[in-house]
Amino acid sequence: MPRRVATLSVHTSPLEQPGAGDAGGMNVYVVEVSRRLAARGIAVDVFTRATSSEQPPVVEMAPGVTVRHVSAGPFEGLGKQELPAQMCAFTAAVLREEAQHEPGHFDVVHSHYWLSGQVGWLARDRWGVPLVHSAHTLAKVKNAALAEGDEPEPRARVIGEEQVVAEADRLVANTAEEARQLVDFYGADPRRTLVIPPGVDLQVFRPGDQQRARQRIGVPADAVVLLFVGRIQPLKAPDMLLHAAARMLADDPALRARLQVLVVGAPSGSGLAEPQRLQELAVALGVTDVVRFLPPQRPERLADHYRAADVTVVPSHNESFGLVALEAQACGTPVVAAAVGGLCTAVDDGVSGLLVPGRDPADYAAAIRRVMVRRQLLGAGARRHATAFSWDRTTDALVDGYAAAMAEMRAARPLLRPAAELRRSAVGLLGR
Repeated sequence: MPRRVATLSVHTSPLEQPGAGDAGGMNVYVVEVSRRLAARGIAVDVFTRATSSEQPPVVEMAPGVTVRHVSAGPFEGLGKQELPAQMCAFTAAVLREEAQHEPGHFDVVHSHYWLSGQVGWLARDRWGVPLVHSAHTLAKVKNAALAEGDEPEPRARVIGEEQVVAEADRLVANTAEEARQLVDFYGADPRRTLVIPPGVDLQVFRPGDQQRARQRIGVPADAVVLLFVGRIQPLKAPDMLLHAAARMLADDPALRARLQVLVVGAPSGSGLAEPQRLQELAVALGVTDVVRFLPPQRPERLADHYRAADVTVVPSHNESFGLVALEAQACGTPVVAAAVGGLCTAVDDGVSGLLVPGRDPADYAAAIRRVMVRRQLLGAGARRHATAFSWDRTTDALVDGYAAAMAEMRAARPLLRPAAELRRSAVGLLGR
């Protein structure tokens, strides 16, 4: 069993607020898994790039979980396309940290996103420990379902992902569909590709009194509340909810007196080029009086927004999983989501919400109306579905994957002592 895991999250820190910049579901994943690994006695060091000179080099995120801010490039937020130039500096800092300890300090490297995978690949070879990699998103999949006006992922990322897939000892896929994409699009070895769904914090995201939740966030008791949570960028398609709301008002003008559309999030990615685009769309559609734009929320406050909503809408062009859908359902709120990627697993169509094929706002409006009619039944189904996913189950499966990768690496070299063991022997001889 592993004693210490080096977790690599180059482009975004687990300490950042999800819903803005590059912080999203991956940040939640790293935080929740790291805490639970530590609770099992497995120490975690999370390496991430420093974005401010005021950030302390080392932060204890939780007992047994250390976040290390690595100086690599300027102290500012860099776009993902600018980060490859900083990989040498980042890798050197990670290797330098391990070298300050006794040989064999880390037992496993777990990289998140392809940039981290490039660093993890080198650390794996240097330390003689297995590399476990979570892609979170895949360039070839994203490029096959681009939103209008969105930039395709560069060829350099595609090549980088292919390299990491070829080198990783284990690949972690959120769903069976993602595992298939890794095999079909990247030539991944099915025997080393694990399907481990993410989880949800069922203590924070749980059903509660809708009226009290509405009071806490300032929503009228009799409102019809539609909710979007996520980064404001074309990939997440928050514009679809605004178009659907406009269609609902056109079909039923009396609804305007009660409709509340809450958009929780901040511009991110390609959405930073036009940060006011969604507000301008609301003006063009004539729905500014029913739309409220809110900043990203902390988990406990976010749970109140889910409880206050009648429906949470997740209209993304693509999602490797869709933690927002799971969080909403855990609060007993049904979901209307795009029938793409991991959302087909995160949402049980017809039981915990409805999946919408295609990109027609009229279809979303119709699906929202159908969910409203069956709100109580679907809400109960939503909670039941969400309880099948927990971070404890995710962590247990990851630990099993770590242990199997460690055992496989040892078995593959029965006559060749691991690099860490050779270093320990060398240190012992020098000390005599």
